[in-house]
Amino acid sequence: MTGIRLTAPAPGWSIDADVVVVGSGVAGLTAALRCAAAGLATVVVTKARLDDGSTRWAQGGIAAALGEGDTPEQHLDDTLVAGAGLCDEAAVRTLVTEGPDAVRRLIGTGALFDTADDGTIALTREGGHHRRRIAHAGGDATGAEISRALVEAVREAALNTVENALVLDLLTDAEGRTAGVTLHVMGEGQHDGVGAVNAPAVILATGGMGQVFSATTNPPVATGDGVALALRAGAEVSDLEFVQFHPTVLFLGSDSEGQQPLVSEAVRGEGAHLVDASGTRFMLGQHELAELAPRDIVAKAITRQMQLHGTDHMYLDARHFGAEMWEQRFPTVLAACRAHGIDPVTEPIPIAPAAHHASGGIRTDLRGRTTVPGLYACGEVACTGVHGANRLASNSLLEGLVFAERIAADIVADLPRAGAGTVAARPAPSPLLPPETRGTIQRIMTRGAGVLRSADSLARAADELEDLHRSAFLKAGAAEPKDAVPGVEAWEATNLLLVSRVLVAAARSREETRGCHWREDRPERDDENWRRHLVVRLTPDRQLVLRRTDTEAFGPVQPSGAADCAATGTTHPTPEEP
Repeated sequence: MTGIRLTAPAPGWSIDADVVVVGSGVAGLTAALRCAAAGLATVVVTKARLDDGSTRWAQGGIAAALGEGDTPEQHLDDTLVAGAGLCDEAAVRTLVTEGPDAVRRLIGTGALFDTADDGTIALTREGGHHRRRIAHAGGDATGAEISRALVEAVREAALNTVENALVLDLLTDAEGRTAGVTLHVMGEGQHDGVGAVNAPAVILATGGMGQVFSATTNPPVATGDGVALALRAGAEVSDLEFVQFHPTVLFLGSDSEGQQPLVSEAVRGEGAHLVDASGTRFMLGQHELAELAPRDIVAKAITRQMQLHGTDHMYLDARHFGAEMWEQRFPTVLAACRAHGIDPVTEPIPIAPAAHHASGGIRTDLRGRTTVPGLYACGEVACTGVHGANRLASNSLLEGLVFAERIAADIVADLPRAGAGTVAARPAPSPLLPPETRGTIQRIMTRGAGVLRSADSLARAADELEDLHRSAFLKAGAAEPKDAVPGVEAWEATNLLLVSRVLVAAARSREETRGCHWREDRPERDDENWRRHLVVRLTPDRQLVLRRTDTEAFGPVQPSGAADCAATGTTHPTPEEP
């Protein structure tokens, strides 16, 4: 354990449970339903409403070998290619073999997918897939339908839920095992202010961290809270340098910030073309799959075209679809475009890449266990080894399903009952950043660690982030400290800074281009030295320590501390605090 926690009031209320699930997307709610069905007292904590996470925004669909002639082996091959040599094959094999049945169980829960004329599940293609294996719902509203079905199931099961609650830190017992979480409920209700859920098992399913960048497809709640909590608790994180930028995000202007509308990859899967301002297709000849190449390749090609033409966007042309297809197959995208004055039926859609999905996260094994006993992670907050250096389109919802079920099975098989351990004394708090720092962090990250990176840009970003980090401690140590007041905005800014520092440290260390990590100064892939994972942990004196794995496989997840004794490679600490 690091002995580091956010500055916050002591918990004023508490709930006892067997399991607390933090997050209400496909991963969190699936895990919660499985645990509750096994008779475990389960509490779901979510930052906004139950249906307000990233799952609801997923458009394209969920990938699984469900179609005639398709096999898990073919799905595995496409995933390994997209992952650019860094997928853990055992994790991918788990995903693709257990995935089809997991989707069928999701349908059994009540999710309604689009069907073909013969009544079978309608399937489409997306980037990196050689077969039509993407199941979708409502045309392009797959995430909304999955969220609806799972939220209804949670309410029917009468699970204890705490909405509008920001998780703060992990509680542990005297032996360092998980004992629950602290959280802050925003607004009046059954609970208010800082409280605690006491439980011997904690499942983090908090989603992504897209809000570290100025423009992202992620909702405002995606501030890396789960990764930051895990780091403060002493857990390892991995592959944080691999942030996938979605190639086709609706371009709203070069100064547009916050959550941006996504133009689903399924639009390209149905035959839309990427073109420049003159209408010339530019993906032909760049990859055998052209517009359906893996996302990192398409995002890079778009960025190169923007540099070549001196512009800040390209176009997606799907006028040949016609009005009927747009209205039936892509109503969500159509509505978003028209809301911003663009009619894709009659004109090309302006697009540009934006931060979309974190391929890395909290390092787990195949049962979702982290390096902190009793702490689990699944969904985008986790790094299972499935995605490698670049996530294959529509594998994320499937990963959430499969590994949530595995976590629930592990907890049911071996869970100390609630109250088995006594919560240890709370460690001393760390100073907080002022809320306005959020925008500064986002601009630093967009300039220095966005789609294009270099040694110089990353060094500048690291220095600027370190200045913010140091300033918080200097203010805290001043004769008249002016710490930020504890609150949601200050906690989020502090979390964003921590995950940004880890991302930049890993990106600086990886001196190659691989998947969605694109180093202009190191344009080639270097398998001899860098077909490895970078694993990061936070020490009690707040230094970031990096190590490299021996192979592209993850290997066993060991309790915190033991991993460093067994590790080989180089450590890269950041400067100590003043």
